[in-house]
Amino acid sequence: MCNFADMIFDKDTAKKTAEVLLQVNAIKLSPKDPFTWASGWKSPIYCDNRIILSFPPIRNYIRETMGKHIEKEYGKPDVIAGVATGAIGIGILVAEYLGLPFIYVRPDAKGHGRKNQIEGFVERGQNVVVVEDLISTGKSSLNAVKALKEAGINVKGMVAIFTYGFDVANKNFEKENINLNTLSNYENLLEEALETNYISEKELYTLSEWNTNPSEWNAN
Repeated sequence: MCNFADMIFDKDTAKKTAEVLLQVNAIKLSPKDPFTWASGWKSPIYCDNRIILSFPPIRNYIRETMGKHIEKEYGKPDVIAGVATGAIGIGILVAEYLGLPFIYVRPDAKGHGRKNQIEGFVERGQNVVVVEDLISTGKSSLNAVKALKEAGINVKGMVAIFTYGFDVANKNFEKENINLNTLSNYENLLEEALETNYISEKELYTLSEWNTNPSEWNAN
C-alpha cells in the first residue's frame, strides 16, 4: 500500500475523518461484485463523500476542519474553487466558513451560452485554493488546476477529504508541482475500519492487495 501519510494534515484529523466517513456509510465495500470506475478499473471499494452533505453535524465537521487547515497551510486565499461536480457542495461550505468567494471548474468548457469552464467571478492574479472531495489518479483534479492556471489564476494548492493513495496520483501531483493535502487517506481508513469491525481481516487483505495495483486487480 502506498503511504500518503506526508499528505494528510495530521494523524488525529485523519482518524476522525475516517471515523465520520464510516459512520455515514460513505464507504461501500463489495469485494465479490466489484465496482467499475469511469477509468475501467475494478474496485472492491467505493468512496462516496457527497453523502456527507446530507448529515449536518458531519458536513459541519468537514467544513470547519478543512477551512481551518486551509488557513494554516496556505494562509487565507482570495477565492475557493471546487472541482465539479463532487466538490461543489463541500467547496461552497468551506468558502462560506472562510467568508470567501466561491467558483467551480467544469471538466470541460460548456458547448453553449458563454462556454465557460470556470463558473463564478475570479480575476487574473488572484490566489485560489482548490477543494476536492477525493483523489484517485488525480487526473480530473489536475485538469481543473490546468484550467485555472490557463486563466491566469495563482493556484496555491489543493485540499481533499480523502485520497486512495495511488502511486500514479503521487507522481501526477509531483509532475505538475501542485501541493496536495488531505483530511484522511486510505491507510487511516483501513485502520479505522478494522478497529471498528467495519471490515474483517480477510477484507483488509483484499483491500490492501487491490490498493497496491488497482489497474490490474482481479476479484477472482
